[in-house]
Order: sequence, then C-alpha cells, then structure tokens
Amino acid sequence: MGPNAPTREQAFNLLAQYNTNEALIKHALSVEAVMRYFARKRGEDEEKWGIIGLIHDLDYEQFPEEHCRKTEEILKKNSWPQEYIRAAVSHGWGICSDIEPQTELEKVLYAVDELTGLVVTTALVRPSKSVLDLKAKSVKKKWKDKRFAAGVDRSIIEKGAEMLGVELTELISDTIMGMREVAEEIGLKGTGQPIN
Repeated sequence: MGPNAPTREQAFNLLAQYNTNEALIKHALSVEAVMRYFARKRGEDEEKWGIIGLIHDLDYEQFPEEHCRKTEEILKKNSWPQEYIRAAVSHGWGICSDIEPQTELEKVLYAVDELTGLVVTTALVRPSKSVLDLKAKSVKKKWKDKRFAAGVDRSIIEKGAEMLGVELTELISDTIMGMREVAEEIGLKGTGQPIN
C-alpha cells in the first residue's frame, strides 16, 4: 500500500459517517470479507482489496441517485489514492458508471457485489439461517427462480465471472467462503446448529 493509503479504521469511519442503515453496513462488511478472501487466494494485497470492498457503496444510502459519482467525490475530498477511487467506481459499470473494470481487483468487486446479496437471501430462507452450512448448489438452485431475490441482477454476476474466467459455481463457493469469515457480524451465523 502507498503512503497515503487509508487504513481499515479510516475506511470504516468514513462508511459510518455516510451510512446508518444496518443492511447497507452488513453488505459492506460482506463485500469486504469476500474481497479479502479473493485477495488471499490470488496472492494480492488483502488490506487494499478489503478496504475497497468496504467502501464501494459509500454514497448509496444518502445519494442513491448519484451512486458512484458521490463516492468518487467523497474519496477525492478525503485524499484517497486514485487507484482506490477508480476501483470503487468501477463496480457500477454499465449501471451508474462508465468506468469498466480492468484490474483483477475491479473485476472481482464487480462480480461479487450483486452475488453477496443472493447469498444472503439464500442463507436466510434455509432452516439454519446461516452461511456456515450453505453450499453453492443451494444458491444455484435459487438462481433459476427469477422471482427469488428479484433485485439481484444475475447478468452482472455472469458477466463478472466471464471477465474473471471462472465458473459460476467457483465464484459462488468463494463468495460463500469469504462471507463465512464474518458470519456473526453480518447476522448469518444462524441458529447455532452443528454443521455437517
């Protein structure tokens, strides 16, 4: 990380400054954990990947109509590195941003952002209400039902997997693995039943 790279604490404080919605904060923590998991798996900078995952939706609660644009503004005002700003804004490519994901970090963020939402909703309809015993096949089963988690844009996830050159099942499994690391913080530790 560069000399002016933000710390995790600075990133979280900034997130908390602009977000009070518990669901949005849990989403930020989910994406952070998944980004960290992918960074470790790929031998990348876990801290940098995690911090970008944590703040990717920084502006969403207060400025939904200006999503990504306001994040760019806020991060610039706080003297964040351009690389971090670009990565955060690129997750909205084709929706609210024209910054196409180029780096591995940006492609992973683009692919897993929507996917974490599908994983959460799939976990919540299970008896255990947990990601700790969730498998990719359960998420794929729900994937086919377009009414289930209808707000999740599956085409973005597919495009992200394609960009990364990974199978959808692998992307889902890795996303679940990352989210397991923060199961308690995101409210998906479940009922405490034993895991098979």
